[in-house]
Amino acid sequence: MLDNRIIQNLIKIVGDENVATDNASLLSYSYDATPNFQSWPDVVVSPKTTEEIAEIVKLCASHNIPLIPRGSGTNLSAGTTPLYGGIILLMKHLDKILEIDEANLTVTTQPGVITLSLMEAVEAKGLFYPPDPSSMKISQIGGNINENSGGLRGLKYGVTRDYVLGLEFVTPSGNIVRTGGKLAKDVAGYDLTGLMVGSEGTLGVITEATLKLLPKPDTKKTLLALFTDIDAAAETVSKIIENRIIPATLEFLDRATLQAVEEYAKAGLPTHVEAVLLIEQDGKSEQVESDIEQILILCREQGAVEVRVAKTVEEAEQLTTARRAALSALARIKPTTILEDATVPRSEVARMVKAINIIADQFQVDICTFGHAGDGNLHPTCLTDARNKEEMQRVEQAFEAIFKKAVDLGGTITGEHGVGAMKAPYLHLKAGKHGVTTMKAIKQAFDPQNIMNPGKLFSDSDRKRVVISKT
Repeated sequence: MLDNRIIQNLIKIVGDENVATDNASLLSYSYDATPNFQSWPDVVVSPKTTEEIAEIVKLCASHNIPLIPRGSGTNLSAGTTPLYGGIILLMKHLDKILEIDEANLTVTTQPGVITLSLMEAVEAKGLFYPPDPSSMKISQIGGNINENSGGLRGLKYGVTRDYVLGLEFVTPSGNIVRTGGKLAKDVAGYDLTGLMVGSEGTLGVITEATLKLLPKPDTKKTLLALFTDIDAAAETVSKIIENRIIPATLEFLDRATLQAVEEYAKAGLPTHVEAVLLIEQDGKSEQVESDIEQILILCREQGAVEVRVAKTVEEAEQLTTARRAALSALARIKPTTILEDATVPRSEVARMVKAINIIADQFQVDICTFGHAGDGNLHPTCLTDARNKEEMQRVEQAFEAIFKKAVDLGGTITGEHGVGAMKAPYLHLKAGKHGVTTMKAIKQAFDPQNIMNPGKLFSDSDRKRVVISKT
C-alpha cells in the first residue's frame, strides 16, 4: 500500500481524475491476457504528456516504487502484470497520431494509438504499416514496440522492430531521451532504439515513436490449401520458400483449431481435413498472379487434396479474419486457454509440428497448433483448467519440453509474445548463462533500483505460473 503522500503527489502531477485507487480499477489492472497470473497494483495513473511521465518516474525513483507501463493488456507472457504492486502507468491519453509524413514515408505516433487505427490512417493516404498482430483491433503501438510484436505478415514484411526508426522515452531516472528519427541511416553511437524495442518496459517508458511506412501494395490474393496429412502441410511451407516465393502470409492451422474456428466464425472453413495453409500474396498484379499460380502447383505436388482461391475481397477478408479469431475460438472450449509461441527455422516447421503432437501425447494434454508457419513461428495452444493442479503441472512440463525442442532445432522460446514473467524461467534455454548475465548487466546499468517492470525477463526461481492475492 502506497503512502497517502505519494498518492497526493501523483494527483498533483496528473490530476485527481487520472489517479485510481478503487478496488474495481485495481482489479482490472491486476492481470493481462496471460492465464493464471495475477497481482494487484497499488494505484493506476493515466498521464497526458511526456513531462508528466518524467515526473512520475522521478517520484518512483525517489521512493523505490515499481512502475509498469501498460497499454491494452493483450500481453500473453504476463509482461504487464504488476507482480510487486506499485504503479500501473496507463497510456490511454497518449493516443494521437502526431504526423504522417508522405515525403519521408514515416508516421510519428504516441504509444496509446490502437494499431488498427494507425494502419487505417496511413492506408487512407495510400501508405502501408505492415506489422499486424492478431490483437491489432485493441492492442496499442507502445505495447507492440515493447513486445516487438509480429503478425500474419511477418514472413514477407518482418516485425515491429523493422519499422521503428526513432523513439522518445523516459529513463528510470526520469530523463527524456530521443533516438533516431526520419532517417534511413543512423549509426551515431549505440543503437538505443533497437535496445528499447522488445525491452518489455524494463528499461524505460516509451512516449513517442517514429515508424517507417511502405507504399500500399497494388493488389492481394488469398488461397486456402487443404491437407489430409499434417506433415505434408508443414513440409509444403518449406517447399514454397525453397522455390524463392515469399508470400505476405503463410499460416498453418491443425484440425482441432479449424473445428474451433469454424464453429466460432462460420467462415466456411473445412473441418474434415487434418490441416490447412492460409496463404496470401500481395504486390504488383502480374507478380501476384504468377506467385499464386506457382503456389497452387506446389501445394498440389505436396499432397493438398484441394486448393481454393478466394474469388472476392470479401471472401479473402473472411478467411483472414477467421484465422485471427483462432485464440477467441479456442478459448470457448475449456476454462483456461494457454497460447504459447515457439519459433524454429522455416525448414524445421514439419519436425516441430510432429514434436508438439508427440509431447502432447506424452504429457496427456490437449494442444492445438496454429501459427505463422512461413516464418517458423508456431502457436501451440493448450486447452486446460487452472483449477486442476495436477493437470497444470503436466501442462508446464509439456511447454518446457516444447521450448527445449524448439531451441534444439535452432529456434527460440518466443518469437513475438516476449519473455515477461511467464517465460522468465526458460530464458536461459535460449540465451545461455552468459547471455542472461549480459542482459542483467544492461538492466542494472539502465535501472539500478529495479523499478521498471520488476520481475520480468529474469527469474529468481523456477516458478512458472503464479497467482498473488491482494495485499
